[in-house]
Amino acid sequence: MAYTAGVDIGNSSTEVALLRTSADGTHEFVASALYRTTGLKGTKKNVPGVVNAISRAADSAGIDVDEIDRVLLNEAAPVIGDVAMETITETVITESTMIGHDPSTPGGVGLGQGTSVEITADRADHDPDEPVVVLVPETVDFAVAAGLVNDWVDEGYDVAGAIVQRDDAVLIHNRIDVEIPIVDEVSELDKIPRGQPTAVEVAPQATGKSIDELSNPYGIATVFDLSPEETQKIIPVARALVGNKSAVVIKTPSGDVEERTIPAGKLHIINERGSTAEVPVDEGADVIMETVMDNWPVADVQGESGSNIGGMLNRARASMAEVTGQAVDSIEIRDIVAVDTLIPQEVEGSVAGEFSMESAVALAAMVKTQQLPMQQIADGIESELDTEVIIQGVEANMAVLGSLTTPGTDVPVAILDMGGGSTDAAYMNTDKDIDSIHLSGAGDMVTMLIDSELGLDDRDLAEAVKKFPSAKVQTLFSIREEDGTVDFLDDPVDPSLFGRTVLLEDDGGMRPVPVSKSPEEIRRIRRRAKRRVFVKNAERALNLITPTESIRQIPFVVMVGRSSLDFEIPEMISDALAEYGIVCGRANVRGEMGPRNAVATGLVLSHIGGGSYLDFELPAELSTSLERTPAKTN
Repeated sequence: MAYTAGVDIGNSSTEVALLRTSADGTHEFVASALYRTTGLKGTKKNVPGVVNAISRAADSAGIDVDEIDRVLLNEAAPVIGDVAMETITETVITESTMIGHDPSTPGGVGLGQGTSVEITADRADHDPDEPVVVLVPETVDFAVAAGLVNDWVDEGYDVAGAIVQRDDAVLIHNRIDVEIPIVDEVSELDKIPRGQPTAVEVAPQATGKSIDELSNPYGIATVFDLSPEETQKIIPVARALVGNKSAVVIKTPSGDVEERTIPAGKLHIINERGSTAEVPVDEGADVIMETVMDNWPVADVQGESGSNIGGMLNRARASMAEVTGQAVDSIEIRDIVAVDTLIPQEVEGSVAGEFSMESAVALAAMVKTQQLPMQQIADGIESELDTEVIIQGVEANMAVLGSLTTPGTDVPVAILDMGGGSTDAAYMNTDKDIDSIHLSGAGDMVTMLIDSELGLDDRDLAEAVKKFPSAKVQTLFSIREEDGTVDFLDDPVDPSLFGRTVLLEDDGGMRPVPVSKSPEEIRRIRRRAKRRVFVKNAERALNLITPTESIRQIPFVVMVGRSSLDFEIPEMISDALAEYGIVCGRANVRGEMGPRNAVATGLVLSHIGGGSYLDFELPAELSTSLERTPAKTN
């Protein structure tokens, strides 16, 4: 008996296909295994994960690891994703402090404007003819605060609004003799400047309406009598307050807060002919990607020095230099994918953690060293297992061979291998020649977009949002799913989930999502991210690998890889390709593995040659398509 293990090192997971060759020359796949990838794909840190995955396959086959005669590896190119933004990481507002706080229970209604004053201040120090907005610290009880407001009013002062540190807005409103807007739960009340022009607005409750004036830059300009130049600087404040039920804006003394910016910068795209194209990042993803494709194939991408994009690409190079031991200037970026997005950015000068949704461009870069450190990985595995290790072939080419074990496929065929960091595509024509392409951008980029747009700051939660549908817990026995369907439950949900948005996990569990977004909005953000990354990248990849650069020439497209298991992505790509008359769907590798294990299976097939040995029956014409032929890559 002889055993051969094909090992596919992916960005997120490492897969193994274990084949047994009998003494009479017959072959049989006896085990498969899956384990998380350790370290950055394509680096020596992958070795422990590979060894673990091979050990699992050996255990499943009932053999010892040292009985495996050889290990076959794919060439694994790493992909690093990051975000380049139009503005600096903090939006800094000149001469303005804002409280975009949106508590669930503000008090009163309307717009009030006046000078910010401590509620316990000596009233004799203030002009009764000037309206005031009182500040109520947590040391002042709600009943005492209400009494003090009434005292101010009884003595002839115009109390226009109140800002409260504790959750006391309704309690205070119910005990005062005037109708004023009250915003509460402002934890850092001490940061609010005293004696400054202040505006407080609370929208009518139970109407579904949000504030009008303080979410409108011209409304703020009217309240504070701003010049056109000052109004331009207040735009991020207004944008951050859109949709809020309550808000406060305070005009600080001139010079308290300074405005500063770091430019998004320009990309310099160098093609293999040696010419360079320049594109500003703030022109958006469509212009960037058009420039990339106009200069394909790309030899390197560089960013403008001192800019956000320059920093992002330098970090990517530095990361690879660190793990490979090569010089930074020897590392090239062979592809980027850009996607327009919105990112919540903290507003400098705020006192309640406000954010402004800023336009940004999300970028994933495929980083390539002068020589991929695959031999280091092979040497590490050989040292650990004391067996022969061979770098067998390019990932996409191997995926074609593995995918052709899917019943119902034939050549010419294209595959889309959609993993965590990259989208690979390969095309096999009727002469059994293979063209392949390796593009940046896949599941990890979708996770990054979801994490950014929802402001989660939690990649694990963003990954869950990507994988599972959402719902709203309406009662202890019913939920409303993101498509509007209402489901009634046999058992009550955890009371802590009542009224919250949750993710419906595969095991029946419900995971709360700590953002003030409806399930419908989460679904919209999730699906938009998937379309912008997977559908666009799939179309780009297929156009690049077809001989005539026309997707219509491809009769079969087979989807493999981790992201092919997603509950939405295959459907989205199939819908996009339907207009071309293409048979498109998930693979079923070896008739039993689904879209998993295509590369690992292809590595084994490529090594031993031929396809007629498979122990399950395939169409006769499929066997010939598995004959090992020289592969070419562009």
